[in-house]
Amino acid sequence: MDKIGVYQFMAEPFHCDFGGRLMMGHLGNHMLNAADFHSTDRGFGMRYLLRINRSWVLSRLAIEMEEMPKMYTKFNVETWVESAMRYFTSRNFRVVGEDGQVFGYGRSIWAMIDTETRQPTDLFAIDNGAINNWIEKDKECPIDKGGRVKMGDEAQLVRTIDTNYSDIDINGHINSVKYIEHVLDLWDIDWYQQHAIKRFEIAYVAEAHQGDKLSFYKEQIAENEYCVRICKDDNVETCRSKVVFFN
Repeated sequence: MDKIGVYQFMAEPFHCDFGGRLMMGHLGNHMLNAADFHSTDRGFGMRYLLRINRSWVLSRLAIEMEEMPKMYTKFNVETWVESAMRYFTSRNFRVVGEDGQVFGYGRSIWAMIDTETRQPTDLFAIDNGAINNWIEKDKECPIDKGGRVKMGDEAQLVRTIDTNYSDIDINGHINSVKYIEHVLDLWDIDWYQQHAIKRFEIAYVAEAHQGDKLSFYKEQIAENEYCVRICKDDNVETCRSKVVFFN
């Protein structure tokens, strides 16, 4: 089996926005599915981990696109493990059309947790460190790694939302992709008629659960570049995000 997994998806009509382009949240979901398919095929996926009280959780995600696939476009998400440490592993993605057009790339950091204690656990303990057999260091991922999103005190509270059943994932906390959708909803359709998303970054800090209220603080740091901080009820920060738009 190759170290690089290749999985086909399609920009389905109801996954596209008003302009007929795949939405960023659905692309993120395809990347996470590709990651699970890849790890499951190689023996360290969720199907196996949940049986031993372990799970992967997403720590950071950065997606940078030249353009989003149009409605009905078939494309592949390629994914591979770039490196592995005791508690974290880095996984990359490439989004490429059937004709070879590269739409964009993604970088992600994952932790393995104990589902009972919710604490990070040694991923090398799984099958005697078998993940090391699947590390691919030679395939290029030319986008920057997601860094720490820096925000000042002048960030403005712009929205507070309730969390509900459909926000929750298999790990029992707010779904990673739901955060992406909630962040991107801070701009309205008029904005997206003039701007496309070039780069999206998100770093997850603490878990939030159904019933928590999420407050969104937004700060513009450059032209077409914004940072967002999300906090739950007790003002505990759950994640930070940065969005860069094309003109």
